Amino acid sequence: MKTLAALLVETGKPLVVDEIDIPDLRAGQVLVEIGMSGLCHTQILESRGYRGADPFLPHCLGHEGVGRVVDVGPGVVKVKDGDRVLLSWMKGSGADVPGTVYGWNGKQVNAGGITTFSRHAVISENRLILCQQELSDRDAALLGCAVATGMGAVLNTAAVSAGQSIAVFGTGGIGLCAVAGASIAGCFPVIGVDVRDSKLRLARQMGATHTLDASKNNVSEQVKALSQGGLDVVIESSGHPEVMTEALSAVRSQGGVAVVVGNARHGERLSLDPRELNQGKQLRGTWGGDNFPDKDFSRYMKLIRSGRLDLSPLTKDVYSLLQINQAMDDLESGVAVRPLIDMSLDAK
Repeated sequence: MKTLAALLVETGKPLVVDEIDIPDLRAGQVLVEIGMSGLCHTQILESRGYRGADPFLPHCLGHEGVGRVVDVGPGVVKVKDGDRVLLSWMKGSGADVPGTVYGWNGKQVNAGGITTFSRHAVISENRLILCQQELSDRDAALLGCAVATGMGAVLNTAAVSAGQSIAVFGTGGIGLCAVAGASIAGCFPVIGVDVRDSKLRLARQMGATHTLDASKNNVSEQVKALSQGGLDVVIESSGHPEVMTEALSAVRSQGGVAVVVGNARHGERLSLDPRELNQGKQLRGTWGGDNFPDKDFSRYMKLIRSGRLDLSPLTKDVYSLLQINQAMDDLESGVAVRPLIDMSLDAK
C-alpha cells in the first residue's frame, strides 16, 4: 500500500510531497488514516535545521492529529479497526514502538512512533487516544499538542488556583491554549504578551483580560503594575531565551513560578541572575504540559464539548497536504497561528 506524505529530505529545503510505501505492521503498531494534522513550531525547528544536525534524514514529520484506525498489528488492544483516534507525541498507555521505516523510490524513510504529515501513518499504540465523535476534526487535531501543552502547562505544571495572576509570554497556538486554561481556571488578571497585534486580539478571544505589546511596552514594569508587584505565574511560550529570562523577572518573590514551554534553537543558552532564585522564585520546565494522555485528554475533550473551551480562533488556517510548505512559511512568518493540514483537500 502507498500513501502520500510530506518528507524532510534535506534541512533548510522545502518538504518533498510524494508517495511512500507502507510496511507491514509490527507488534504494537496501528495504521491510521489521517483526517487532519496540526502544524507546530517544532516542525519549523526541525525542517529549517534550527535543531542542529539531523541524523535521521530523510524522515516523516508531524506529531498531532486526528484520524481513523485502518488496521492494527499483533497485540494491540487499546484501539480497533474503525475507531476514531487522537494522535499525540505524548505517551499514554499501550505498546511503545520506537518507529517504522517506509519505502520511497528505493530508499528508506525514517519515522518515529508518531508522524502525521501523511494521508496514512503507522503509529505506536501508546500515541493514540480514543476520540469522542462529537468533536470536529479541526478541534480534535489540536488536542495532541497545542491544547495539551498549553493547558497542561497552566493546570498541571504550574497547578494554578482561582484568583492567581498569570501572564503568557508568546500567544501562538500553545500560548493561546495556555491563556484559555488560565481563564477556565479562574485566574485574574490573565495577561497575553506578544509583539503582534493579530495574536493579541486572539488572546482576548481566548480569555485574556489584558494584553501587552512587547514591542511597545516595558513588559516587566507593566505586568508588575497589573499584578501589584509581581505575577503568581508566567507561562513562556515564545522559545526565545531572553523572554525566558524576562518571565522569571516578572514573577513575584517568595513563590512566583515561571514555566518555560517554548523551544529555543540549537546552541542558544539561557542567562539568569541567580539572585532571582534567592528571592524564592521558581523556574520550571515542562514536558508538554506534563499530561497523562489517557486521563487529561478526556478532560480537554469535555471542556470543548461543554463550550468552556472554544478553539475556533485557532482553527481558521487550513491547508491541503500539497500546500504544506506554504503552511510552514505562514507559521514561521506569523501569518498563520496554528495551521491545520486537511488530508481531504486537493491543492488550490
